Amino acid sequence: MPVAAPALLALADGSIFRGASVGATGLAAGEVVFNTAITGYQEILTDPSYCSQIVTLTHPHIGNTGANAEDMESARVFAAGLVIRDLPPAASNWRAKQSLAEFLAENKVVAISGIDTRRLTRILREKGAQNGALLAGSDDAAQALAAARAFPGLAGMDLAKVVTTDRPYEWSGGGWRLGEGFGKGAAARFHVAAYDYGVKRNILRMLADRGCRVTVLPAQAGAREVLALEPDGVFLSNGPGDPEPCDYAIRAIREIVDTGTPTFGICLGHQLLGLASGARTVKMKFGHHGANHPVKDLDTGKVVISSQNHGFAVDPDSLPANLKATHVSLFDGSLQGLVRTDRPAFCFQGHPEASPGPHDVAYLFDRFIKLMEERQRA
Repeated sequence: MPVAAPALLALADGSIFRGASVGATGLAAGEVVFNTAITGYQEILTDPSYCSQIVTLTHPHIGNTGANAEDMESARVFAAGLVIRDLPPAASNWRAKQSLAEFLAENKVVAISGIDTRRLTRILREKGAQNGALLAGSDDAAQALAAARAFPGLAGMDLAKVVTTDRPYEWSGGGWRLGEGFGKGAAARFHVAAYDYGVKRNILRMLADRGCRVTVLPAQAGAREVLALEPDGVFLSNGPGDPEPCDYAIRAIREIVDTGTPTFGICLGHQLLGLASGARTVKMKFGHHGANHPVKDLDTGKVVISSQNHGFAVDPDSLPANLKATHVSLFDGSLQGLVRTDRPAFCFQGHPEASPGPHDVAYLFDRFIKLMEERQRA
């Protein structure tokens, strides 16, 4: 086997990790975060919510199942870089079309293996998410450290308009089934206008499987443009960056919700709905990134395991009278769900569309369908 090129990760606090390059050569800077999921590395890399973030996967063996076109959650990789402990020498899965290393190189993603990810995760937990830089193909620690310290950080950064679609499009494809691949969605009963702040494909599939014809719109589409479609409901997608600079989205959401149009938001969409309703958001110490996060439904008392990916949260102490908390994290008590008491609008901080899983929170899509059914009957 050819000898791997050197690679290193530099954190803004001066920490240096040396390992081997397993992707493209080059330099990439971003916010370094850790994700505790065991599976789904391809879905993580292609989730637009990871734009400008270097993702550390805490599971020690990454790449076992290779990569394939079906597991893409968007058109390309959005993560700034990847950090792993060990890359298996061979991928073994009947769906694999290429190895993880080949996938990373093809998509020009800088990645490093062979470092102590447990030590890195402890640093991020104790000090918080840090700016960092990955350098592959060189051992110049000073260059990487300078790039890490030059990265401005995600606070105040509007990335929704960076990752969004540049034009509206229609979506009708359904979910994946063994032996069949991706099929068509169910017969359309509703028309949903979906804001793309960094939308994942599985969100659109889950809406289509529930009988929704989906029109996907750019992040900066105004309320008038959305309402002109006469949708049965409006969906506010996930996405990267700080929600507060997205004034165009906050303004549009406020206008849409005030018309009484059923509205459902997740992740960034959750935070934007909170801001549009009068709440505040805060930057978290190291955020939530993983597929094993327990969340309590305050209405039913049920505990669900959720997929999470966010570095900002709605401040529970800032909720106005017309916003009610519906879900909380059992890891740290942070706010996970909201409902408007005066409008048919609600939101969830985690990812109910979790691909590859878990699927405990998928019932929230059914709640959105119910709101649209009630509106049609009214």
